[in-house]
Amino acid sequence: MYNMTFEELSGDYSQERMDSVAKALEEVLTSALPQGCITVGVYEAAKSLNVDPDNVVLCILATDDEDVKDVALQIHFTLIQAFCCENDINILRVNNTRRLAEILGGGGGGKQSGGEPMDLHCVLVTSPHSTTWKDPALSKVNRFCRESRCMDQWVPIINLPER
Repeated sequence: MYNMTFEELSGDYSQERMDSVAKALEEVLTSALPQGCITVGVYEAAKSLNVDPDNVVLCILATDDEDVKDVALQIHFTLIQAFCCENDINILRVNNTRRLAEILGGGGGGKQSGGEPMDLHCVLVTSPHSTTWKDPALSKVNRFCRESRCMDQWVPIINLPER
């Protein structure tokens, strides 16, 4: 059993711990991408969750400051969060979509092959069908999500630092 410190129980994660989780999240994304284990976009994520929710290992909801005013997006987020909670899928909120675009799009600036911007508001990480994915970075992110839920923080927020 993991013993939490007072700071963790009160919800105050140290900056060092948050940076560590952000780094682990980046590792998860960069290792899942070449395996084809990333689904990008609110609509695409909803389809994937509907078809095979047991294969989803992490849901990332990403926003920038201007997205807070987008009521339709917030409704989508609420529905996706409810579905993920119901299906025991870990959820993270990321507040730097530009950095997320750099991680997922390489040098493409978050653009799809046709030049359209990627919808990075929802990103799913799925498990490869061929093997059971044992990734230490994913374990760290999932542990952070579990510990956050124990403190009634159902959708913890991670800041992806600029590089």
